[in-house]
Amino acid sequence: MIDHVRDLASVRDATDRLLTAAAKLNNDSTAEPSCLPGWSRGHVLAHLARNADALVNVLAGRPMYVSGEARDADIERDAPRPLAEQLDDVRESAARFEAQAAIPADWSRTIEMRNGVTDSASRVPFRRWVEVELHHVDLGIGYELEDLSEEFTQREINFLAARFRNAPGLPALLIRQDDGRGLYTGAVEALTLEEIEGGRETPVDITVSGRQADLLGWLSGRRDGAALTAEGGLLPALPPL
Repeated sequence: MIDHVRDLASVRDATDRLLTAAAKLNNDSTAEPSCLPGWSRGHVLAHLARNADALVNVLAGRPMYVSGEARDADIERDAPRPLAEQLDDVRESAARFEAQAAIPADWSRTIEMRNGVTDSASRVPFRRWVEVELHHVDLGIGYELEDLSEEFTQREINFLAARFRNAPGLPALLIRQDDGRGLYTGAVEALTLEEIEGGRETPVDITVSGRQADLLGWLSGRRDGAALTAEGGLLPALPPL
């Protein structure tokens, strides 16, 4: 069961961690490349601020972005700013998101994200938590996938595995973590974690095994999967997120 109040607290904690770490940068290092191809650290910070405002729009029932082109243009516009301005923007936009989330509302309602994707409003805080945590990693300033909490990492693995179920071109996959837990994705019957742990199985083409952090890195497009083991075939390429 999604607990949006608890997730909002996790967003605050993650945002504080990111701001504290990013405050050790300077204007020159902010302009340096991030871990995301084609983006500087300034791009990552600008995106975090604009994403917070976009999620304010989502919770308020407005379109997430005016357009994809406007989203990209806003990030390019804001990326070269001085570090102090970047941090103020991340902090202030996070406060706007928190204020919007504090307005009494039906958290079971359906909201619309980008590209027509719909979800429960109750999952929006978790989506913001994902943005803050993974983009903190993307800054390339010493915060790694291994530093993420077990709860966060498991939930994001679960979310991405569900997202890739029945994705065109993907074979039937079993994702097996090093603690024994597994999730099906790709061209397979959708089984719950409880069904898997209860011993229910379904035929798969490839079993992909590894540590939580490496699995999350592969599923989120942040690692190439070289640290993972694929049984039954080659590690498949995943669709873009």
